[in-house]
Amino acid sequence: MQITPRQRPVVLLHGWTMRGSIFDDLVARLPAEFDCHAPDLPGHGGRAMIEPSLEAAANALADVLEAQDLRDVVLVGWSMGAAVAWQFIEQFGADRIAGLMTVDMSPKLGCNADWPHGLIDQGEDDLNVTTARMIADWPGMTEAIATTMFARRDGAPGYSRQEALDQILTNDPARMIAMWEALVEMDRRELIGQLPCPLLASCGGRSRVYPKSAAEWLARTAPRGRMHVFEDSGHSPHLEEPEAFARTLVDFAHSL
Repeated sequence: MQITPRQRPVVLLHGWTMRGSIFDDLVARLPAEFDCHAPDLPGHGGRAMIEPSLEAAANALADVLEAQDLRDVVLVGWSMGAAVAWQFIEQFGADRIAGLMTVDMSPKLGCNADWPHGLIDQGEDDLNVTTARMIADWPGMTEAIATTMFARRDGAPGYSRQEALDQILTNDPARMIAMWEALVEMDRRELIGQLPCPLLASCGGRSRVYPKSAAEWLARTAPRGRMHVFEDSGHSPHLEEPEAFARTLVDFAHSL
């Protein structure tokens, strides 16, 4: 029997320092027939006590898919969530995945002369400085994290910068830094060129975190890649343009 989009599960993977509930508004906007799951990832929310790593997060995703026997999944990965999705595919393959939508993420964070698609203005030395700053002054660093989540300083219509800051501060700094270091070490460029499922590489046109060229590279490099830009969003288009994001996700599911 062919699986239709109305029957298809959607699994939403949150970004670094966030938790699964960040998708509550999006889930409420999706058709009721979509079977939505938004797990907390290791080190975050209900899994705060689990030591975070990309491998641990991929294992947690595998547990969700297997425990509920989810198949033909539309996988949505926002920022760190995209890295988790790539790690999952590396470890477990994509037999259960119908398609992957990434949201404002790069397969390699550090920029150099041959790779301009990582974090904006962050070369290898800059990333080392950022990590040292996190270790020395996590509370101060959280201000920068909350601010750069959005195109506008005050945040998104239904999720303010202050709400983002409050959420970030609920996390254990050591676990957040450990996950940050895992992301800095990541390089998934080779995987993208062999990605076995369709990819919708989305980004915020006003992102202060990643350049639009990262999504362009993903769409161009993946065997079945395409791109969507949320022109009025920063790093968090599901919060900044929620209706447009929901429509784009539904259209992607229908295309699979």
